[in-house]
Amino acid sequence: MIRPVYIYGTQVLRKVTEEIKPDYPGLAQLISDMYETMSQSDGVGLAAPQIGLSIRLFVIDASPLQEDHPELKDFKRTFINPKIVKCSEETILYNEGCLSIPSVREDIERPESVVIQYYDENFIPHEEEFHGFAARIVQHEYDHLEGILFTDRMATIKRHLLKNKLSAISKGKFNASYRYKLV
Repeated sequence: MIRPVYIYGTQVLRKVTEEIKPDYPGLAQLISDMYETMSQSDGVGLAAPQIGLSIRLFVIDASPLQEDHPELKDFKRTFINPKIVKCSEETILYNEGCLSIPSVREDIERPESVVIQYYDENFIPHEEEFHGFAARIVQHEYDHLEGILFTDRMATIKRHLLKNKLSAISKGKFNASYRYKLV
């Protein structure tokens, strides 16, 4: 089932999320819905707060980007209760966008690599290191679980210049080709 994406200005996007247990009600269906919503919205990652749930869960399917980034060919994962345990000192600047902030793209500096511990959809524990674009996607989605949006990582002057546009988005003044929700 395709769920609406919650848009900038919605309180759930600013909350630090709660861990879940294997018996979380309807977890398998929720994960399936998240992948379907992400795909239908032309996203490569989607965090639970973006569909109105304040839980520590995000999904990534970056395989549509494999033509430009061959290393993303099989990068499809479910991250439950993730924790970034290490970030590289080396950083990379790259242009980012977000389904919850339509029509805004900005260069964001992030660590080039991260190590993350998480459970998959079967609650099997993993620890993986991601580099480059994969690391960027993981960090972007992880930030959603901490109540952080990519615009928070912009230079203060850039945020100030976007203030009116972000205000307009929070009032529904934007175009999006996917279902969304303003609260």
